[in-house]
Amino acid sequence: MTAQPDIVSRSTWLAARRALLLKEKALTRQRDALAAERRRLPMVAIDKNYSFDTPQGHKSLLDLFENRSQLVIYHFMFDPDDPPPGRTHPYSEGCPGCSHLTDNLPHLAHLHARDTTLVLVSRAPLAKIMPFKRRMGWTLPWVSSFGSNFNTDFDVTIDPAVASPHYNYQDAAALQAKGRLEHVKGELPGLSVFLRDGEKIYHSYSTFGRGLDGLLNTYNILDLTPYGRQEEWEDSPAGWPRSKDFWLRHHDKYDGQSQAAASCCQD
Repeated sequence: MTAQPDIVSRSTWLAARRALLLKEKALTRQRDALAAERRRLPMVAIDKNYSFDTPQGHKSLLDLFENRSQLVIYHFMFDPDDPPPGRTHPYSEGCPGCSHLTDNLPHLAHLHARDTTLVLVSRAPLAKIMPFKRRMGWTLPWVSSFGSNFNTDFDVTIDPAVASPHYNYQDAAALQAKGRLEHVKGELPGLSVFLRDGEKIYHSYSTFGRGLDGLLNTYNILDLTPYGRQEEWEDSPAGWPRSKDFWLRHHDKYDGQSQAAASCCQD
């Protein structure tokens, strides 16, 4: 039988729950303070004219704002090249991890009401993106940065031939040596935030790796359960169920017939 937490009386449970509640409230206040500090980060002016392929034709970074003041871009791992031997994603289909995150994104009306636009950007051309988007049943905007340096400029495509390979503000080779990064060339996930003042655009924030966890409501829900995410790295008691392989799949592939997805980064 799978291990379980201790079974106690209601009064004992209430005492333990109230003790944990104090820690939860402290963490909430810490998160609020961190969010306030994040809002006060200095910004960097964008001095390049980036172009994106969209179903409506070529658009600039300014166009992606859709006349709103804030733009959130999720850098979705989807490689434009043909897959090397033994690899499928993120070459012939979108990354399962990025797909999982996209499944968790909110209804865009809630963001639009707060003067914020959300867009997915990948290096793959639209000819690859659009069939996969239809397969996943997504309706949110997804554009291609194919042929531009947008991804390398924002550290989500690692290419030593174009720029010094860094990810999550650290040397990519050092992260790989620590087991926190699968590869030092290719696509990686991230999120970047921009603010517009008229036609002037500023980069205010980017986050990578586990900095994206806050967007993953599937994980947020699982974190409330006794068995959690059931991943190898979690601090769980002996006997708790754990997946020997990274369990994440595209939402239409939980039939046991497809391979498990490898984790792209753990930091």
